Parts: sequence; structure tokens; C-alpha cells
Amino acid sequence: MYDEQQSPEPEPEAAQRAQRARRPEHGPLAGFTIGVTAARRADELIALLERRGASVVHAPALRIVPLADDGELLAATKEIIGQAPDVVVATTAIGFRGWIEAAEGWGLGEALLAGLREVELLARGPKVKGAVRAAGLTEDWSPSSESMAEVLDRLLEEGVDGRRVAVQLHGEPLPGFVEALRAGGAEVVPVPVYRWMPPEDAGPLDRLLDATVSRGLDALTFTSAPAAASLLSRAEERGLAAELLAALGHDVLPACVGPVTALPLQAHGIDTVQPERFRLGPLVQLLCQQLPGRARALPVAGHRIEIRGHAVLVDGELRPVPPAGMSLLRALARRPGWVVSRAELLRALPGAGRDEHAVETAMARLRNALGSPKLVQTVVKRGYRLALDPAADAKYADG
Repeated sequence: MYDEQQSPEPEPEAAQRAQRARRPEHGPLAGFTIGVTAARRADELIALLERRGASVVHAPALRIVPLADDGELLAATKEIIGQAPDVVVATTAIGFRGWIEAAEGWGLGEALLAGLREVELLARGPKVKGAVRAAGLTEDWSPSSESMAEVLDRLLEEGVDGRRVAVQLHGEPLPGFVEALRAGGAEVVPVPVYRWMPPEDAGPLDRLLDATVSRGLDALTFTSAPAAASLLSRAEERGLAAELLAALGHDVLPACVGPVTALPLQAHGIDTVQPERFRLGPLVQLLCQQLPGRARALPVAGHRIEIRGHAVLVDGELRPVPPAGMSLLRALARRPGWVVSRAELLRALPGAGRDEHAVETAMARLRNALGSPKLVQTVVKRGYRLALDPAADAKYADG
């Protein structure tokens, strides 16, 4: 008796299933190149991005210099021990731990901890709270928002006139925070735990800057305001400030871990994207949404192509494309379905010179990379065009 369960699949369906089985898995960031400017926790951010398929270009835009031997931190510590403030604000976990460790190295650890037990101790967020408790202390209050603005609001509501407030600085600007406390009548004691400095070797940062202005990146990430300021400063030194701002304003997505980090860029008129929660994980999730959403998707020759930074998704399959091929494809995609002349395509090729044969060579490699020669049509004596599906012609009729 004929067993229907053992019947062979129809040939087209079997072929499609086999094709899907062969298709490699790729993450939401596959085909995109993302720059990382972080010095601290860079490995964690890079791992998160690469796990989702991204190619990463890393260059620390700054370096952290601990102040264990710095007279400024020692003087602030002795001042707090000698005359306990009314309030101490702990702003970062790494900074608070560094302060306690430096004091222990000077033989002042117990005296500092004893003094901190007697003051109102405010911790900005759960990580700082964890560092405070690891030191054997208990915070009096911590904001749910992890926002310095909320800390400031609480202090001003309590009243700071005539009170001494020690603020553990963390290398990033605290816009208006110290000024607002002083305007309210407080005596502010800054506690500088570490400083940001330019990187010792500017080479990697210069390469990251060059990749940004040449649009070799799809996004550039920032996890601290000093990193953003350092990149802008380096661009000024090299005469690339205008090019950098143009790239970040249009083609390269600037992604910041939070609003404070974004301030140097916003001061130059650059809009940034930021996650709702100021963490690396949400920052990567935001990029997973934003970058695919910015990719150009077109119905071409019965296929769906999605043009990413250095690769193309053809019906969901990731196809890496050489840089010259991507230049041609982007030029064609600006006017999908329209004929683009060889002369215009030659101008789109970086460093191609005047020989239109370079277009033919790059086009052959592009077609080979896409895996379907029919996606790009040759129009004899005129040039090339993306074979846009007829149903889409009206949408792109204006070029």
C-alpha cells in the first residue's frame, strides 16, 4: 500500500529546504562595520558586537590614568578625613573602588572608611551601590534612574547652603552639577580619582578617524564623553573636523551609551542615538535595531537584496562584497532601475583613474559576489542598471 508519509517532497520545495539548510546563520549586525572608541570594558563591547555578526574596528580614544600617586587625590582624602563633609556623592563603581584602594595604599584606608560611615553617602545607581557595600559601607540613598540630575535635585531639595559636599569625580564632565551646588551655597570638595589622557599611540585612533571620514564604518560607538571629545580634538589637529562632522551627521551612525556621553557631539550639532538604559547591552541592542533599519532593501530580478556596509543580503543570505563592488552597487542603488553610465560608475570607484575597464572588472567581481549575475543588467553602449522588479518601478520612477 502506498504510504503518503513516505512520499517524496515536490522538487521545488525540497530544493528550497536544502538551500535554507545550507544557508549560514548570521546575526543582525552581519555585514556592518562598527567602530569602538572605548578604553575601559572595550573587550566586553567588542564581544557583544561580534557575537551579533559585526566587524569591529577598535581604537581607544583615551587612556585612564589612576591617581594613586597623585597629590591632588591624596590632599582631598586627607581633607575629608581631617574634616568630614556633610555629604559624599559616589558617582562610579570603578572610581569609588579606586579611591578606597589608593587610600589603603597610603595607610589611610581605615581612617577614610571611618569618616565615610559618619556622613550622608549618596550612590549613583546599583553598580556604585555595590562598590559602596563591598567596602563595608551603606549608602543613605541611590536614585532609581542612575541620573546625576536626580542626585542634584535631591541635594537641592534638602538644601545645601552652608554644607560641605564631597563629589567623587570620574573623568567625565558633570555639566552644571558642581556649579549648581556652589550656587546653592555649598562648599564642594572635588575628589579626582582618575584622569582621562590622550592615547600614548595615536596610530590606531588615526586609522579609526580615517575609516570614519571615508565612510568605512556604519556606526561609531562612544561610552564616555572624554572619548568623544578626544576624537573631535584629534580630528581638529589633523584638519579633519569638518569631514568627521559630515560623516557623523549623515552616513556613520554615532551611538552613545547615554546623554552625558553625547554632550561633546551635541555641542557640534551632531544628533546621536542612545539606549533607554545606559548599559553596553542595551547599546548593542539599539544598534541591532538601527543599522538594519538604515540598510537599503530593494526587489531586484525576483530577489530581495539588502545593501549593508560591506555585504549584501540576497534573499536573506549574507554575501560579502569587495569595496569596489560596494561602491558600484551603491551608485546603482541611488537610482534603482535607471541606467548609470560607465563614466559615472568610474567616478564612484575609489582611485580608479580614467580607464573604464576598471568598471568592467569591478562589475564582474560584484556579480560573482552577489551569486546572481542577473541582478545587475548590462545596457549595451550605455552602462548598467539594477534589474528592479517591474512592480517596484513606479515607486522609484523619480530616480
